[in-house]
Amino acid sequence: MTDSELPNTECCEMNNTDNVSLDDPQLYFNRELSWLKFNKRILEEAEDQTQPLLERVKFLAICGNNMDEFFMSRMSTLRHQAESGALNISSGKSTPLEQIEAIREEVCRLTTGYCEVWEKLKAQLAENGIYVHKIEDLSEERQKKLREFFENNIYPILTPLSFDSNHPFPFISGGSINLAILVKDKTGNSKFARVKVPGRNLIERFIRIEDEGAEKSAEFHLVMLEDLISSNLDVLFPGVSVEKVYQFRVLRDAEFEIEVDETTDILTAVEEGLESRFVGEPVRLEVSENTPDKIIELLSWNLKLPAYMIYKSEAPLALNDFWQIHGIRRAELMDTPFQPYTPRALSDLSTIVAKSTYKDIMLYHPYDSFQSFVDLVRKAAEDPNVMAIKITFYRVDAHSPLIDALMEARRNGKAVAVVLELKAKFDETNNISWARRLEQAGVHVVYGPVGLKIHAKLCMIVYKTRNGIKRICHLSSGNYNTQTAKIYGDIGYITCDPDIASDVSKLFNSLTGYCVNEEYKKLLVSPDYLRAGIMERIEREIKRQREHGDGYLGFKLNALVDRGIIRALYRASMAGVKIDLNVRGMCCLRPGIQGVSENIRVISIVSRFLEHARIYYFRNGGDEEVLLGSSDMMPRNLDRRVEELFPIQDDSLRKAAIDILNIHLSDNVKARELQLDGEWIKLHPKEGQERIDSQEWLIEHRGIWHGEN
Repeated sequence: MTDSELPNTECCEMNNTDNVSLDDPQLYFNRELSWLKFNKRILEEAEDQTQPLLERVKFLAICGNNMDEFFMSRMSTLRHQAESGALNISSGKSTPLEQIEAIREEVCRLTTGYCEVWEKLKAQLAENGIYVHKIEDLSEERQKKLREFFENNIYPILTPLSFDSNHPFPFISGGSINLAILVKDKTGNSKFARVKVPGRNLIERFIRIEDEGAEKSAEFHLVMLEDLISSNLDVLFPGVSVEKVYQFRVLRDAEFEIEVDETTDILTAVEEGLESRFVGEPVRLEVSENTPDKIIELLSWNLKLPAYMIYKSEAPLALNDFWQIHGIRRAELMDTPFQPYTPRALSDLSTIVAKSTYKDIMLYHPYDSFQSFVDLVRKAAEDPNVMAIKITFYRVDAHSPLIDALMEARRNGKAVAVVLELKAKFDETNNISWARRLEQAGVHVVYGPVGLKIHAKLCMIVYKTRNGIKRICHLSSGNYNTQTAKIYGDIGYITCDPDIASDVSKLFNSLTGYCVNEEYKKLLVSPDYLRAGIMERIEREIKRQREHGDGYLGFKLNALVDRGIIRALYRASMAGVKIDLNVRGMCCLRPGIQGVSENIRVISIVSRFLEHARIYYFRNGGDEEVLLGSSDMMPRNLDRRVEELFPIQDDSLRKAAIDILNIHLSDNVKARELQLDGEWIKLHPKEGQERIDSQEWLIEHRGIWHGEN
């Protein structure tokens, strides 16, 4: 959108909103396009020559994974709206079809970028001893060895499927790479067949060439699985001539409805819903660039896909499989490792109980060790003074030491309750497996209600002291997952504050009993109170600005999409409140609009770790308030999930959290600033300005917020 297309707000004074309609859709960026801009920022990291080479491959793999999720989660709804002729004026586009066309343009640009970046990465990998070969470029000896490997390890699991008058068009499962094959029989007739390339759960995408008699070297010679299969199709199709081979891939709608009645429990309902994900309607057809129109027409006709859902790509399909290359683990081609800080305050439970009576503990992962929290739960499982442990799980790692500790606690006679969200998208199968294991161990397992997802991150340890019961509460922005804790930037907080402990108890009781409209002393909990709590604090800052002129807000979050919150921020800006926003991903707020948002600055940081922490800072005339927790500012977080935000009450930790926020807001190396037109401009230190890479700074100063040095 050009400046001329923006609403005319130049006549509006900062204190006067009468002439401005904050419902004007031109004041808001389209959610889907904003999400694709985030993927573009990730692609820029894959392009960045200052990044270690294998980390650049990692960013390309993330691009592929994110793009898959985008289509599987978002495009089905838009397609249905387009086909029904529905209008969606609030999106900022007049029709869903116009949105789809804009999305298509952006996706095509990104896909071109993926190809260009991969070609550069492939050349640089070869310069560093990691080769991805084409079969046809290999020596006869290597081709012979690979054919033997194919016959012994791949051929037995392949199933060629023909398509003709006697064979129906085969079902194409979502996410798999497929080969569209044209063969010619002895009579000269051309026929179509399909071969599904096995997924990485069966065989790795990149096959390493092992030369017989050669010593294991630092070099890696790889071929791609689909290339190896394509080169040996004569084994699968004896008696016919293989004429041409093309690659294609289908993505299917991942959304599914959960229906629970008197005869079905929610676990069974989620399991049944998962089955529909594999057969959901197609939402994208990817084909290799050289695929002829007649093959595309055959596929699209049988998949019932319109032209706007078909994408050609010169890049390899399924880029998320490139994690395998990142897994080669060449230290000189990866980020420099560091030892996370382990606070002394978490040495044992009795120390925590004693200290947290007057001093809370803040952990910023991965700069602080997540193992500290794991050890805390393990000690609680063994400590005879611990009576009960309660915890929420959203995304659980495949091998969870926390769950092991909880089952040990149950064996030791403690009351253990787990609120486990079965509906965490793409982690449902894993969570179902853990649910069954926990129940078999005698743990009380509760699932989120059908209409709400439990996204709050809470753990409570009930500890018996001489003076009565103490409740040690851990609240966090991050999942209780030991793997993501190494790569996600998340803040956890440990406190024994009686009011917060009472609130956490109420929230657990609400989740495990009946969801009632509880009132909380200090927590902001959605869907009942969180939105109103944030809005009240923004309005408080507006009032402060009008009375004293020193209003300020600073937010760090993953996504800013909710129109109500954005309108409140616009009103604050129009009143003169200065606002700094660090938004990792989607941001529908448009900064820099004259008379509306010129007091709002928005940056995004894409770097080594996934920025996942939420910090909400309100200056409040010097009586500063900082909220941490699990919630972003999206309708789903505020209206359709159980989330929590909580205040930092410890003065020194509040100051430390503000310092952390300011370090991120001062980033001029990895930060990009959002412009009026929706583009993100990478920041660079100005002449004489200190270079600040916020994640680098936090690594170098890790643990400083504990005050133990």
